[in-house]
Amino acid sequence: RRRRSRTETVELKIYPDRILRVACQPLLEITDEDAARMREMLELMYRAEGVGLAGPQAGWSAQVVTLDVEGQGEGERIFVNPRIIFSEGEMVEEEGCLSIPGVRAPVHRAQKAVVVAYTPRGERVEQEVEDVLARAWQHEMDHLNGILFIDRLDPTSLMGLRQDLKDLERAAGKAEDRKAE
Repeated sequence: RRRRSRTETVELKIYPDRILRVACQPLLEITDEDAARMREMLELMYRAEGVGLAGPQAGWSAQVVTLDVEGQGEGERIFVNPRIIFSEGEMVEEEGCLSIPGVRAPVHRAQKAVVVAYTPRGERVEQEVEDVLARAWQHEMDHLNGILFIDRLDPTSLMGLRQDLKDLERAAGKAEDRKAE
């Protein structure tokens, strides 16, 4: 795997970047480089003013999630190889994504969930979460499986966002053209 220089910063991957559609691999061990990358993910999440970030959003196809729904460092956590083992109830709330800027829509999610994951030190964590935290977990878990919140929309909602998504696709194409020059 490619080693990054110390000066290289992690950048947020924006739709339609291919890595956002890849199912991530579990981490079987955590190297010092992996631990540093997890901290970089937290920093990126804060720079982007988000409450959660999954590995692919930082260009890393690994089952890693950072979360802080309480705000700037109050409840920051890093989770490795998370799984939702139970969910119940239903809520519909407007949702957005750091990787799909400017796009928001109502998404159906479970109201409660039980999540099992590991800390970067290998300690098993089990949490029962609800409401905003349950929504954040489900959103980030989708990312680890190559699913975006727009994939969960009904056809009418998706139709209403078609132009915004086309604009993001066009911008990505122009960026690729500039790189190729």
